[in-house]
Amino acid sequence: MTANVKDHTSPFSFAPYVEKDGEEYMDEAQLAHFSSILKNWKKELMHEVDRTVVHMKDDAANFPDPNDRATQESEFSLELRTRDRERRLIKKIDDALKDIDSGDYGFCETCGIEIGIRRLEARPTATLCIDCKTLDEIREKQMG
Repeated sequence: MTANVKDHTSPFSFAPYVEKDGEEYMDEAQLAHFSSILKNWKKELMHEVDRTVVHMKDDAANFPDPNDRATQESEFSLELRTRDRERRLIKKIDDALKDIDSGDYGFCETCGIEIGIRRLEARPTATLCIDCKTLDEIREKQMG
């Protein structure tokens, strides 16, 4: 059920969850499946953070040429922005893991219905069902 299959298309690859007849939504097996996905994803992101720190320490140089210095600063800036996005994602992963512990995982925070296993596999940190997310995006588009 929760066998991990590595490929290079996703930061976390896994075998899709196979539902059993009569299985209750977000039962123990499903929660274990999503907990595994989230923990593996977080581990991958933390590995990238460590790699960035090492890279920036090892590759930092005071180039005499202003163009070389500017290129390096630009690369570091891009890498730091990426890590900042990943830091926010790690927070969402931690929130999802807390929801698993509290029994709230997999249910829309707006209307309370099931988010759905396939949607959660596509976006394990989802907190809204597809209908509420669509309405949220329409509102966002109208406001901005």
